[in-house]
This record gives sequence, structure tokens and C-alpha cells, in this order.
Amino acid sequence: MRKSIVIFIVGALLGSAAGFALGIFVYPYIFLADIVAADQLDDKAAGKVVADGMFIHANPKDPIHHGRGKVTVYQNLLRLGSDFEVGPGPKYHVYLVPERNVIPSTNVEKTMFVDLGRLKAFKGSQNYPVPAGVDLARYESVVIWCEQFGVLISPAALKFQN
Repeated sequence: MRKSIVIFIVGALLGSAAGFALGIFVYPYIFLADIVAADQLDDKAAGKVVADGMFIHANPKDPIHHGRGKVTVYQNLLRLGSDFEVGPGPKYHVYLVPERNVIPSTNVEKTMFVDLGRLKAFKGSQNYPVPAGVDLARYESVVIWCEQFGVLISPAALKFQN
């Protein structure tokens, strides 16, 4: 009888842990994958274009963490284009990073990144204000970063306008 109770408790704990882990990865696909952002661009508030770039799939061997689409950096605003898309996941943020070639092994958390906020949607155009006093010339990449797991989702190297 005692052995049965121990087996039941261990099974319940393992089942709960597995269910929770599965839920973290399945939840975004079920409930959030169809959310598409459609922020409008206010040209006057954004200012002039400073730089632009394209998000890439940082690690082709990783089918979960991927991204694509255009990013444009204005004087006062960062804009993800209407073609922007990343694979869903928890707690994604948009960072300005002072590294040119951000790869999965880059320790983004140790750089002097600027967190522009939590990603609004996994698809579509989105605007993020650039805080006053940020010297955009110092930041050579925009990355989508998973804060919960400390994982690079997708980087975009910036090409500055003359």
C-alpha cells in the first residue's frame, strides 16, 4: 500500500511538471499565434530614418527560435515592419544591442543593451519609442530576446543612413 502511494505521488509530480513544460510551449501557438499587430506610423513623431535592417533566423538548426521581416529605426521610434514575424514564445522583448553580429552564443545580457519593451505580437507592424538620450549610433543591432529563458530569438544588424 505504501509503495502504491509513493508511486502515485511521484507520477503526479512528474505529470504535473511535464504538463506545465508542455503548456509553456503550446500556449502561444494556440492562443497567441493569430494575434497580428497593426501599429500606424506617425511620420512627424518618429523623425527621420536613422537605420534599417532585416531580422534573420539566427540558428537554422533551431526550428522554434526564428524571425524575419524589416526593422526601421527613426530618431524617436523603432518600427517592426508589416512583414515582421517570430516563432511564438514567452516574454519576448525588443532590445537595441551595441554588437554588430549577434549570434546565439553572444551574451546579450552582459552588453549595455536598451530594452524597448515587451513584444506586442508575434506578427505585424509594431512601434517602440526610443528613450530620450539614447545615442542610436552606438547600437548596431536590434534583437528579439526571450527574457524568461535568456535565449536569442532573432537578430537584425542595422545599416545606418548617411
